[in-house]
Amino acid sequence: MTTTLTLFLLVSLLLISIGLAGLVTRRTLVGMLISVELMLNGAGLAIVAAAKCTPASEVHGQLAALFVMGLAAAEATLVLAMILVVQRRFGKVTLDEVSIIRSSPAKGPH
Repeated sequence: MTTTLTLFLLVSLLLISIGLAGLVTRRTLVGMLISVELMLNGAGLAIVAAAKCTPASEVHGQLAALFVMGLAAAEATLVLAMILVVQRRFGKVTLDEVSIIRSSPAKGPH
């Protein structure tokens, strides 16, 4: 017999798994960012479901979910800023090309 908590946790696990698969397979920085956001949403769902379906305080679960959402927003802001810098500097945002550019010897004094 499956409970509501089990179903929520299975959906959460599915979101985290899809995000992890996307993180491993995506080659663009934006695709990787979306995958990490999906993983954080899965974690937030698990926290809220656990708080709602167990004797734990629902308020603590909601506060923890808000913390995860704030963390996701801050992470997205920083990564998008880094993507803009990489795009303006190198003209490319795929991970392979940026890695190749980074490993090439620097020209001129710093």
